[in-house]
Amino acid sequence: MTTKECGNHGGGGGGGGTACRICGAIIGFIIIVLMTIFLVWIILQPKNPEFILQDTTVYAFNLSQPNLLTSKFQITIASRNRNSNIGIYYDHLHAYASYRNQQITLASDLPPTYQRHKEDSVWSPLLYGNQVPIAPFNAVALGDEQNSGVFTLTICVDGQVRWKVGTLTIGNYHLHVRCQAFINQADKAAGVHVGENTVKYTLINKCSVNF
Repeated sequence: MTTKECGNHGGGGGGGGTACRICGAIIGFIIIVLMTIFLVWIILQPKNPEFILQDTTVYAFNLSQPNLLTSKFQITIASRNRNSNIGIYYDHLHAYASYRNQQITLASDLPPTYQRHKEDSVWSPLLYGNQVPIAPFNAVALGDEQNSGVFTLTICVDGQVRWKVGTLTIGNYHLHVRCQAFINQADKAAGVHVGENTVKYTLINKCSVNF
């Protein structure tokens, strides 16, 4: 039986052994860096940002046949960085409205934002869709809700998030925010008229945040 040693191929010098030592040093350095990042991450205990849907202004919400929905909303959504030692970069954010898991408005881009420790950010995008085809089973449910004057939408925010620890920027995580918007048009006291056929509903609803 023969044994092959790293660096002894071809009978030539110690070039192979040097390469092995350099490779081992690089791997060791990478492991040390990763362990340092992991320990810092555990010590800091990062918290997800908190999102709150503050209000929704309804300009239009009309279902016509055959199953076409025209809608226009102005929303105000706030985010808070709950961390004391970690900053948050929000990249490529966009917001849209959905009804029973079906998107009903175009996606509206939100400006990229850096959020410092314990800092708040507020966005007020306009969400709209013109004669968007609605699945038949959703159209039936929506028609019933409109007749009752009460309907529930989901305001969605998707994008990328990076964390900043000191001078180090970590990760590129996909952010999913889902906020329930309960609109009660049947109760005249539930909203404030801010224009002709335009009603603003104050909600203050906490949103779910997932990565």
